[in-house]
Amino acid sequence: MENLKVYESEYRFLCILWESQPIGSMALVKLCNERLEWSKATTYTVIRRLCKRGIIKNENSVVSALITKEQAQLSDFDELIEKRFDGSLPAFFATFTKQRDLSDKEIDEIISIITDKR
Repeated sequence: MENLKVYESEYRFLCILWESQPIGSMALVKLCNERLEWSKATTYTVIRRLCKRGIIKNENSVVSALITKEQAQLSDFDELIEKRFDGSLPAFFATFTKQRDLSDKEIDEIISIITDKR
């Protein structure tokens, strides 16, 4: 996939798609109007843009995602780490924990994730 970058409005659109797919394009237009207050033209523009970038597909007016929510989140996360923290995950984590108190449960979960990664 050449351009996995997903912008905020596209991500909100994809959240609707992920929970509803596969979905007819007219039903998707209706959901986007209800939840995002988008017009039909806006929804079809986003569908075309994401199809062109290989993020979704629209076959016979049935729309499906070609990437998972996790893939979109990872792409955003990787970009954040590179841009703001010079690629350093420890620097990100140090900054994150300075701004937010972690519960014992969250700390245990993080330790478990790191331990499993080893």
